[in-house]
Amino acid sequence: MSLSWKLGLASALMVALAYPSEIQEDLAVRWFWWCLSMIPFCYVVFTLAVGLAESTSKQSSPADAGLMSAARYLTVLFWCTYPFVYMIQSISLAGPVATMYEQVGYSIADVMAKAVFGVLIWAIASEKSAVEESGKLLPN
Repeated sequence: MSLSWKLGLASALMVALAYPSEIQEDLAVRWFWWCLSMIPFCYVVFTLAVGLAESTSKQSSPADAGLMSAARYLTVLFWCTYPFVYMIQSISLAGPVATMYEQVGYSIADVMAKAVFGVLIWAIASEKSAVEESGKLLPN
C-alpha cells in the first residue's frame, strides 16, 4: 500500500512538473521543466525495474516469475518512450507537424503498453490459476 502511494504521488508530481513546459514556447524553459519532471519519472522507473525484483522472485512458479519479470520490463520500456515523444517539440519541429508526431507517438506507446500489458496480465492470471489448481500454491 505504501509503495502504491509513493508511486502514485511520484507520477502525479511528474505530470504536474511536465505541464508548465507544455504551455511554453521558450526551449530553455521547456527543457528546465522537462528535467524537473524527469526526477520523479526516474524514481518510478527505477522502482519498477529494480525495486520490484524481490517481489518477482517470490512468485509461485518459475513461469509466473518470468511473466512478472516480462511485465515489469515491458512497463519500463513503454514508460521510457514518453520522455522521447515529449521532446519532439524541442528538436526543431513546431506547429501542427510536431503536434501530429507527438500525438502519433503517444498513441502508439499507449496502445502498445495497454495491449501488451493486458495480454501479460491475462497470462499471469492464467499461470496463477494453473498453479492453484495443481495444488502447488501454498496457503499463506
